[in-house]
Amino acid sequence: MRIANHDGRAVIVVADDKGIDVERASAGAFGPAVESLYPRWDEFLAWASTAAGGAPDVVLDPELLGAPSPRPAQAIAIGLNYEEHAHETGYEVPSTLPPVFAKFASSITGPRGVVDLPPGGHTDWEVEVVAVIGRAAHRISLEEAWDHVAGVTIGQDLSERISQMAGPAPQFGLAKSYPKFSPMGPWLVTTDELDDRDDLALGCSIDGETVQDGRTSKLIYSIPRSIAALSEVVTLLPGDVVFTGTPDGVGLGRSPQRFLQPGETLRTWVAGIGEMVHTFR
Repeated sequence: MRIANHDGRAVIVVADDKGIDVERASAGAFGPAVESLYPRWDEFLAWASTAAGGAPDVVLDPELLGAPSPRPAQAIAIGLNYEEHAHETGYEVPSTLPPVFAKFASSITGPRGVVDLPPGGHTDWEVEVVAVIGRAAHRISLEEAWDHVAGVTIGQDLSERISQMAGPAPQFGLAKSYPKFSPMGPWLVTTDELDDRDDLALGCSIDGETVQDGRTSKLIYSIPRSIAALSEVVTLLPGDVVFTGTPDGVGLGRSPQRFLQPGETLRTWVAGIGEMVHTFR
């Protein structure tokens, strides 16, 4: 099942351009906002399994799609979670849970749009698979972790490298939380829709040139392992999002280094989910 945030309303996606408005189809039992579904995820799934075959009543406009979880209580990101990415950025490969940081919720945006580049900065790209939590999780096992995930979506962990590297210690959270630096979309996909939820192809391109091309099977901490490890400390709440790490190919690791420029178009994709498109100014 695919669930979209279309013009602020929850929609069951039945084709790339058609969907079923959740509030109307459920006679007000669920929705209208997509974020209201996650605290009642089990109830919603039980209802949606019977509603998904209904007649579509929404024409999906890609420009009206928002983040599948636009107001999470917690937006958590995992860094250096691919070995080659750790190498290219000059860090040691983590032997335990890789570094964890927050992406502040004001940076969240949808799968299309224009992103303003911070003046004098070096803005980098980082494609990621994002897991959206559907059931509260605290001290859960690896085997239980996928059961606490509502679904996955595409994310970009856009990063301003100058401010990230300034000061006595890296400023991961601030450097990755400028406005629109946490795009997600185009919709949430439940994992039963995926051929292999532990081996997803992901990548991104700038003006048609592929700059990242990876697979989640190469994660140091897999998606369920990351969620289980986070839950040892944090209580993950319905609607929370977890950016699970980026593969190699970022601008910081290139020689010479390369960063996003005004007028460039960044396309970001994950197989089985879709793509996002953003331009920069």
